[in-house]
Amino acid sequence: MEPERVPIPVDTAAPGGTTNAYVLGSDHAVLVDPAAATPELDAALDGRRVDTVLVTHTHPDHLGGVAAYAKRGATVLARAGYEDRFERATGVVPDGVIRDGATIETDAGSITVASTPGHAPDHVALAFDGGALVGDLVIASGSVVVGSGEGDMRGYLTALRRLHARDPERLYPGHGPAIDEPREVLERLIAHRLDRESAVLRAVREGAETVAEITDAAYEKDVSGVRDLAEATVEAHLEKLAVEGRVAWDGVRASAREALRHGGETGS
Repeated sequence: MEPERVPIPVDTAAPGGTTNAYVLGSDHAVLVDPAAATPELDAALDGRRVDTVLVTHTHPDHLGGVAAYAKRGATVLARAGYEDRFERATGVVPDGVIRDGATIETDAGSITVASTPGHAPDHVALAFDGGALVGDLVIASGSVVVGSGEGDMRGYLTALRRLHARDPERLYPGHGPAIDEPREVLERLIAHRLDRESAVLRAVREGAETVAEITDAAYEKDVSGVRDLAEATVEAHLEKLAVEGRVAWDGVRASAREALRHGGETGS
C-alpha cells in the first residue's frame, strides 16, 4: 500500500510549516491527520469517498479538518481511553475507537494500529504492507519534541524501540518527507535521546539542581531561541531518571542522592 501525502499549511510551529495528511485506499479512503479541509486535500482525494478519519494524536496541527469530513459522512475513530480528549480537541464525538493491535480494513489492504505514546499520550502509529505512518514519533532530520507534561520520555524511547523491532520498509512522518532508511533514522533518534539523558545525568551529578541550571550544563549549543522547549525536554528526562531511581527530583530541584542510594554510578 502506498499512502498519498498531502502537506497542509498550519499555524503552529510545525517543522516546515506544514503537517502531512495521508490518504490510504482506492475507492473508499482512510484519511489520517487532516490538519485542515483544503482544496489541495480534496483534489488529492480525486473523487474518492472518505470512509474513515483518524489522527495519530490530538495535537492541534493534526486534526483541524476532522469536523469537516465528519460532516461529509466519514466514520471518525479516536484512540480508546482518550475519547473525551479527542472530542475536546476536534469538537467531534467519535463514532468508534482504535486500540493497540486493532486492524482497519481498506480496499487496498489492512492497517494495524500500534500504541506509540511519548510525544503525546494518545499517540499511535499505523502499520501496513510496505511501511508505517508515524505521526510525530519520527522525523527525517532533527528530533521530535518530548517535553514534560504532554511528553513521556520512557514511553517515547519504548515506542522508538518497538517500531525498530517491527523493521518497516518505509516511514511516513507527520512532517517532512518519507523516510527510506527507517532503521538508521530510528537508531539516530534513540542515540540522540540517550546522549541527552547522559548529559542531564552528568549535570545533576556535577551539582546542577534546577531545570535552568541543568539545561545550561546539558546543552552545548545556544538554545536561547527555543529555551522553553529545551527546558521541557530536560524536565522530561528528569522525570524518567527519577522513575528509574537514578536521580531525586521533586519537580523543582534534582540531586544525585537517589542514584547513590540505588547503587548508581558516581563517575562521569
